[in-house]
Amino acid sequence: MSGKPINLKRARKSAARAEAARKGDENAARHGQTKPARDLHAARAAKAARDHDGHKRDD
Repeated sequence: MSGKPINLKRARKSAARAEAARKGDENAARHGQTKPARDLHAARAAKAARDHDGHKRDD
């Protein structure tokens, strides 16, 4: 035998954590922003539209 012994349970958990992190990063890239960030962006866009409409001239 060579090398030092390893704890297989710890190695499996470590591999599972690494896989979950990789999958999470992939999903984050695929789906983009978090829901609060999307909601904030939508609220800011709606306010900008309201402000813009409020500045229209009545001729």
